[in-house]
Amino acid sequence: KQWYQRRVRVMAENRRRVKVYVLNEERQWDDKGTGHVSSTLLEESVLTLIVQAEDDGSLLLESKVQADTAYHKQCETLIVWSENDTTELALSFQERAGCDEIWAKICQVQGKDPETTTITQEMDNEDNEEEEGRFEDIPDAAMPIDLPTCELSRLFEIREVIEGAMNSPIRRERLAVALQAENYIPQLIEIFHVCEDLENTEDLHMLFDIFKSIFLLNKNAIFEIMFTEDYIFEVLGILEYDPSLSEPAGHRQFIRDRAQFKECIPFTNPTLLDKIHQTYRVQYIQDIVSPTPSVFEDNMLSTLSSFIFLNKADIVSMLQEDEIFLTKLFQQLQDENLDIARRIDLACLLREFCNFSNTLQVQGRTSFLRSLANKRLFPTLEFLLAIDVEEIWSVAADILSFATDTNPSLVRDFMVQEATSHDEDALLVNIVIERVVNHPGCNAEGTLFGLLRTLIDPENMHRSLNRLERSEFLGFYYKYAMHRLTEPIILATHGTECLKYVSRTENSSLVASVLDVLSFAVEHHTYHVKNFILSKEILQKVLLLMNPRYSFLALNALKFFRKIVGLKDEFYNRYIIKFDLISFVIDAFVKNGLKHNMLNSAVLELLEFIKSEDIKTLIKYVCEKHITKLLTVEQCPTFKALRTKYEQQLERESTKKGETIAGPKTFDSSNRFRRDARDLDENEENYFNDEDPTDLNKPLYNSPLVVQNKVLDTKPPPNKVINSEKVMTTPLEKVIAPGEKVITSINSTMDKVITTPLDKVMNSSPLPALDKVISASSPLVDYADDSDEEDEPPLNKRQKVSSTVT
Repeated sequence: KQWYQRRVRVMAENRRRVKVYVLNEERQWDDKGTGHVSSTLLEESVLTLIVQAEDDGSLLLESKVQADTAYHKQCETLIVWSENDTTELALSFQERAGCDEIWAKICQVQGKDPETTTITQEMDNEDNEEEEGRFEDIPDAAMPIDLPTCELSRLFEIREVIEGAMNSPIRRERLAVALQAENYIPQLIEIFHVCEDLENTEDLHMLFDIFKSIFLLNKNAIFEIMFTEDYIFEVLGILEYDPSLSEPAGHRQFIRDRAQFKECIPFTNPTLLDKIHQTYRVQYIQDIVSPTPSVFEDNMLSTLSSFIFLNKADIVSMLQEDEIFLTKLFQQLQDENLDIARRIDLACLLREFCNFSNTLQVQGRTSFLRSLANKRLFPTLEFLLAIDVEEIWSVAADILSFATDTNPSLVRDFMVQEATSHDEDALLVNIVIERVVNHPGCNAEGTLFGLLRTLIDPENMHRSLNRLERSEFLGFYYKYAMHRLTEPIILATHGTECLKYVSRTENSSLVASVLDVLSFAVEHHTYHVKNFILSKEILQKVLLLMNPRYSFLALNALKFFRKIVGLKDEFYNRYIIKFDLISFVIDAFVKNGLKHNMLNSAVLELLEFIKSEDIKTLIKYVCEKHITKLLTVEQCPTFKALRTKYEQQLERESTKKGETIAGPKTFDSSNRFRRDARDLDENEENYFNDEDPTDLNKPLYNSPLVVQNKVLDTKPPPNKVINSEKVMTTPLEKVIAPGEKVITSINSTMDKVITTPLDKVMNSSPLPALDKVISASSPLVDYADDSDEEDEPPLNKRQKVSSTVT
């Protein structure tokens, strides 16, 4: 009861505690003393403000509140007014509550609302000019906070003063100044020792509240005092006595006994060693002891984070300058006779070293990485990645990821240069891929895929006058590494064990990650990835995953296919048509039924994209080959809209009466063959028009002769040249001289040509099915304005892939 009464008395005194200031002739505020304010009704019931000194009770101020006096409330704890037009006074309250209480009584006398009023009387312009400067804010330094004497008996009062100052930014600044000026923190720590010896739990709880508020001041100068070697353990001890805990937390015991400092390589610099210990302990305070800030308090302990940040930067700088330390570190890491436990400790030390360097600026991190590279960082990582201990190569993967994020060009240069002196299996990039492919589901899988993606990203590849990094590295990557990365796709789609392989969660996750990398390559690379996909039949293999058995991978496969279609590249489009690849997608959609799931939605989005982007070749292909199957699915307007789009396309072509329909190859008046500038070269044309040797009897998609989706089996109009895709209206006798022969048949492999005299062609009925009708004697002619140079060399012909999934 006595303690409660004492607390109430102290709270009331603190609320009324003020400083009295008077403005002197030099317009400076003079401190007249500290006391306690009260409001009393004196003569004629006039409200009077009385301030008595807290030391001896003497009268510091007696001021009657007049109805016509202008009072000004500032900074939530300050009231300023002018008395008798000669004296300007100010009351600075210790707590906002006391200021609000007195302000409410002043406003009551003058008939004002204390919640909305900051100046009780309005003044005209002339008076305002005369009074200018009267209501200036009192300088912060002029009113420092008076902290109570640091004694055990006044802990409650100390807590009330410190917590009361937390409500105002200005008072927080003043409190921080007072704590430093009066050397208050060491005095509080001395009280902590006394309280802990006496096992005075109540006072220990008050010390916890006091230091919690001091932390929230967020001042680096105060942190410098608390985190010195002399005081940091005492600060941790104070923070153990949280009133919300039933027992002390035991932070000091954890730091001293359980947390072990492993000095793998002895440090010769004592300052560096002290900095490491300090950083660990402060990091512990931030992560474990300090309260978790809410979304409104993200910056409350920003200075504490900055303190740790700068410490880490200092540690990196000192280690980087220690040549002996770095040399010993890399020598021991590459020692083949070193035991596993010590190698793990050394690797973790290097990783921690690299993580600390993230505190440096970009230029500093790059310089730091180059200094490590000069110490044989990358050969060391190759050695660690090749060790068949997951904990070791996982740490090496983290270090390599740091190097790739910091300076990917430096990593690429090393990989390309070692290709001239190392076997393919010993290349760093292939060691990384081997770890991913042969260890699906490992902890470092995401890290390794992330660094691979960074390495092949053209956005961070540099171009200089003497070399082109993009061309150089991508040529190396697709030659030595890409086929290894896609091995999981082959394992998932071919062989008797394919279904068993992909049914494992870690393997299916691996295949999905490989498809993500491939999709990224399709989007950002051009020639290299196109050549790889078509020559290795990757697209066919990926679409085999659309099989219902691979339902968990169907969306990944469809995403990859959609990425290719989204390029709107006719090279890809003709490849899709040649091998009827969209049939995998259509079959999966039909077998999926009317389920409202992601697969059906993705297929519909794909077809909607083809329609909306008006990709004519794919629209024609889908409608002629698969529209009947698609229309069996009712309540889906996309398919009907696609067919309508195709019919409109046919209608536009049929309405071009009297106009010559431009073909891929045209004849000029000089009876010479002219190559269209948009046409593909001969090798590329053969790639798409040739069939596989095993399918010689099977006609191509555009053979027999198709005109507007109809087979021409009747006699054509007289004296007309028939092309496999368009009708040409030039009379034959104006193009080919009598007696010359024309090509009337070309087999699917383009290795056998049959010619027929013109008069027999003109008299034949019905006309033979012709893929091409050209003059056998007309040579191909190059023109000066034609360019046979392609951006990408023609691809070798590949056989159609055959599915082994039954």
